[in-house]
Formats: sequence, structure tokens, C-alpha cells
Amino acid sequence: MSETHDHSHDHSHDHPTHTHDGKPIQEDPLPSLEAQILEAAVRELLIEKGVISSDDVRRAIDQVESRNPALGAKIVARAWDDSEFKLLLMSDSDEALKDFGINMSPMELCVVENTEDVHNMVVCTLCSCYPRPVLGIPPAWYKRRDYRARAVREPRAVLREFGTEIPEKKQVRVHDSNADLRYLVLPQRPEGTDGWDQDRLARLVTRDAMIGVSDALAPEDLEG
Repeated sequence: MSETHDHSHDHSHDHPTHTHDGKPIQEDPLPSLEAQILEAAVRELLIEKGVISSDDVRRAIDQVESRNPALGAKIVARAWDDSEFKLLLMSDSDEALKDFGINMSPMELCVVENTEDVHNMVVCTLCSCYPRPVLGIPPAWYKRRDYRARAVREPRAVLREFGTEIPEKKQVRVHDSNADLRYLVLPQRPEGTDGWDQDRLARLVTRDAMIGVSDALAPEDLEG
């Protein structure tokens, strides 16, 4: 087996739901009533003390909700089309993302590239850490307990369920996100796209391809 699991970093989550129990697919429970009350109390206290304002909260929510995978697709398309930008994105993502008005601070974004030899996929085994400034709100399945556990234990089987068959000779690397470090997959540029401009290339880049559970679309997928 060639699977590897990048899980060497220090987790700093506050979530106690880490499990690899292999239970059938199930929805994670909503936060407890106590947790919801605590969140509201802390938020209202911070506003009352002048640490933040209600406008700060509203703007933060608006900013998160304004992000979507189309932004990530533009970044990938530029990396495919512009080798200098790709090098910068891989080596200093903070600097590269400035052109797109993205500030990942205080988090770090690590971009991992799919190649002929390696396929990358992203998970957060503890909760739902996700590159929201780039891709927006994560899909529901990303937060599900079974995905979080099985992506590490049997990534090829999970990928097959997404319709992605990875050759045995290709290594699958699973990257475990945490509160400080988020991952973005740079999928392989599809064949038959020579001469395409970045807007056209971006149409081939899906959210799932940037999480690594699928490949980028092929040119023929855009037909019809």
C-alpha cells in the first residue's frame, strides 16, 4: 500500500469528537444547547466590552459567505497557466493569494500538487478545518464523521465512492488539516487544454478537485 497520512503536526482543536470507529455513515450531532448558549454569551460579552462590534460579526459572516469554490478555481487556473505564479503559490501562498484579496492569517495555507506519481486528498480528522477564505463553506460530507475517519483508513475506497479510481502505482497522500494549517489541492491540468485562457481553464476546476476527492474535469465534460 502506498497510502500515507500527513498527521505529524500538532492539533490544537477544541473538539473532542476524534474517532476512527468505522461506524456506518451518520450525521454528526448539532452542538449542544450548552455550547450554543456559551457561544452567544461570549459573543455578547465581547461586544459589550468593546472588543468587537456587532458590525464586525456581521462583516465576518458576510465575508465567509461571499467566498465560494469559484475563487479557488481562478487560483488553480492561474497556476496552470502561469509557471511563476505556480512557484510562488507552492512556496509562499500568503504572497500569492494577495493578488486575489485573500488573507489566510492567522492560518497557513499549504498547496499540494497532484502529479503522475502522487494524488493528494484533504481531510480534517477532528472536525471541519477547511480553507474557507479560498473555497467558502465546506460541503456537508466533509464534516461527516465517516468521511473524517475513512479518508485516513481507506482513502482509495473513499475516492472510488466519489467516482475517482487511482491506479495502484500512484501514491495517495492524505493531508490532515488543523486550526493552524489548511490544505488546497492543485489538481493536474487536463490534457487537451493547450492555449486555453484562465477563464476557460477555471471552468474545469471543481470544489471536489481542490479537496482531492476527484480530478479536474476533462474538456469534453464541458460540452453539452
